[in-house]
Amino acid sequence: MFNIERWKEIFQSIKKNKLRTALSGMTVSLGILIFIILFGLGEGLKNSYSDLFLNEANNVIFIYPGKTTKPYGGFKTNRIIELKNEDVLDLQNEFSSSIEFVNPRLFVNETIKYKLESFQFDINAVGPSNQQIEKHVLMKGRYINEKDIEEKNKVTTIGRLVARDIFRGEDPIGKFINLGSRAFKVVGVFQDTSGDTEENKLIIPYTTRQQILKGTDVIGTLALTFDQSIGGSGAVKLSNNIKSFLKKKKSIDPSDPSGIRVRNIADEIDRSLQFANALQIIVTFVGIGTLIAGIIGISNIMVFIVKERTKELGIRKALGAQPTEIIKMILSESIFITTLSGFFGMILGIIILSSLDSGALQDYFITRAGVDFGIAFFATVILIVFGVIAGYVPAKRAASIKPILALRDE
Repeated sequence: MFNIERWKEIFQSIKKNKLRTALSGMTVSLGILIFIILFGLGEGLKNSYSDLFLNEANNVIFIYPGKTTKPYGGFKTNRIIELKNEDVLDLQNEFSSSIEFVNPRLFVNETIKYKLESFQFDINAVGPSNQQIEKHVLMKGRYINEKDIEEKNKVTTIGRLVARDIFRGEDPIGKFINLGSRAFKVVGVFQDTSGDTEENKLIIPYTTRQQILKGTDVIGTLALTFDQSIGGSGAVKLSNNIKSFLKKKKSIDPSDPSGIRVRNIADEIDRSLQFANALQIIVTFVGIGTLIAGIIGISNIMVFIVKERTKELGIRKALGAQPTEIIKMILSESIFITTLSGFFGMILGIIILSSLDSGALQDYFITRAGVDFGIAFFATVILIVFGVIAGYVPAKRAASIKPILALRDE
């Protein structure tokens, strides 16, 4: 029940002991403030990892041919391994239950010309599934398709920045640009969530590039996506099976590390996010340590406060005050100061996180630093609860002291 007299006493005590009150409040505010900022920065670090590793499809396996380092099956060492169109079909047939898309890739080095100007951009000769793997979003026109692959059409889908720099405001759809000595028709413009790197590329059909290279069927690398329902362990098993299959097909020693290399994005992402989570846990534990330090600080201050008011409490008991009234009086003051200071520190921490320069933080690999309001509120409540407990223990001890002993206290 609300007791106006008790609250008058609380405010009188606060007014009388401004320094003590300020120190108590500062301990609580700093504890929650530092916790929120540390937790928010840890969340920003995790966001950076997520943005870096999840801006492309995360169920991708890359296959790279290389040179053998061991003789095998009658072949000498240092044999150059090549992937070919038939390997695409063989992989699709062998792993049809797990593989979704197979994307052959060739990297092209040609000067790009439009009208009288020359440009240098990356040119990727790929399949239509490249759109899903790289998460390219069409702005206008279309992406290269299966018909382009079958007919070896000289068409290209270009990145947003390529369209901006080459066409300078013109509508690029239907225009022709030269890649080397051959004219390609622009059929689409795409943008990409990962930003400038992808948007500085031109996409052409890989079969068109093979035809230009005098009808070769050699592929540079392969990227394939798998059904995510197989899970992390299934993805690792699939990677190993693909490597074994290709090594057997190409007569490569099973123990040769260089003939065929397989890179599993899902496994890399999992390890990277585990590292980011571990960093956030470490930062959170540092924050929790700060909270504990705040709780210890409150406990020490409350012990000092009760000790300082021993005579006052003895007089109250001598005048008939019940132990429960004394406990309520001390706890009310503790709760008031702790709650007010705790929520002040919480709000200040959220404001500081919101006002931090995101551009400056990105230099330290921190993106969208912030803390969920629920977590901030919960941490504040926890600090308040322990602040109450810290005040209860000395208050109960003070309430049990005999008046005569309290009055003798120096």
